[in-house]
Amino acid sequence: MTQQVYEPLKVLWDYMHLNMQPQKADCIVGFGNYNDQIALRAAELYRQGYAGRVLFTGGLGRNTEQLWNKSEAEHFAEAAIKAGVPQEAVILETQSANTGENILFTRRRLRELGIAVSRVLGVHQPFMERRIYAALKVYWPEVDAVITSPQVTVEEYLAHSVCQGVTEKAAIDVIVGDFQRIDVYAKRGYQAPQAIPKTAWRAFEEMVRLGYDGQLV
Repeated sequence: MTQQVYEPLKVLWDYMHLNMQPQKADCIVGFGNYNDQIALRAAELYRQGYAGRVLFTGGLGRNTEQLWNKSEAEHFAEAAIKAGVPQEAVILETQSANTGENILFTRRRLRELGIAVSRVLGVHQPFMERRIYAALKVYWPEVDAVITSPQVTVEEYLAHSVCQGVTEKAAIDVIVGDFQRIDVYAKRGYQAPQAIPKTAWRAFEEMVRLGYDGQLV
């Protein structure tokens, strides 16, 4: 990655972080995708006592259907159990295929199990913190949501993505596309509106100019 790419990408990365401090919750929710560091972060939070349950949500979505033959939730559960989460503390939701379904089906699954939830501790990609928080405000507005992510730099995130079979270009495309969705999905009613600074818009436009447009809406 050249400096020309890194500088605008870092602007987007920093904006998309919320940097919320984890708080104790009724359930840790790990949102599925290709980054198994989410499962490890959820396991870390469980071991630290932030919640007594971990729910992993995700079937196969736009970024995993070509990578895996099992659901994102199952893949994450295996990693979390290896990292010290007891199997009896793990709940699976394996049908959702997008962010809205992740939230709605998680809510339904917990309700089916009779688990009362007033606060969730969500774990997602670092650059998805803002988007998932905004989506929770639409699809599960009554829950108190605290969002965290694997504690990595953008360079570490990209290196790990490559190790999982995703090219650096494809991983950056996802970040750029998810930034665009903060604006587009709010206009469609899928997420609560978020203030987007001009510096972030300029960085986005530069990334698109550089050819990182493979995940745009």
